Amino acid sequence: MELAIISDTHVPGRASGLPDWVRERVEAADYVVHAGDFETPSVVDQVRSLAGGSFTGVRGNIDGTDIDLPEVATVECDGVEFVVTHGTGDRIGYEDRVAAAVKEHGRPDAVGIAGHTHEAMDEVHDGVRLLNPGSATGADPATETTMMTATIADGDIDVTLHREDGW
Repeated sequence: MELAIISDTHVPGRASGLPDWVRERVEAADYVVHAGDFETPSVVDQVRSLAGGSFTGVRGNIDGTDIDLPEVATVECDGVEFVVTHGTGDRIGYEDRVAAAVKEHGRPDAVGIAGHTHEAMDEVHDGVRLLNPGSATGADPATETTMMTATIADGDIDVTLHREDGW
């Protein structure tokens, strides 16, 4: 199973749309996760459509109440549980906040997916694997356009970062 992981699209406020290469990877994936900051309900609809309905998304700090998504969601893909949150708040303490959300909402081996910083990350913090795909449109303050894919098989996960210079 292939999972496409994106975040911080910021359309139309900071970007005009998803780059073609991101759209193609999202369409090709078996499941899509978006970690927030869509900006408008139409962008949520677009990503959901590209995903063919196999989609989990959360509301980010830029997303208004017209974006009908939870602040935290969990999804299981081929034996791996993911806890998705935006990671809203100050950069200081970001990893602590996201790891705490994963521990609160997921099982002990759950993987966290968050956005907010526009910086790609794949690291273990406080015993929790945290994934941040960066910004799928290269929206400021990102310096490049990034997303992740995860190949999942029988509870094992292999993550790849995809990037394109934005500046």
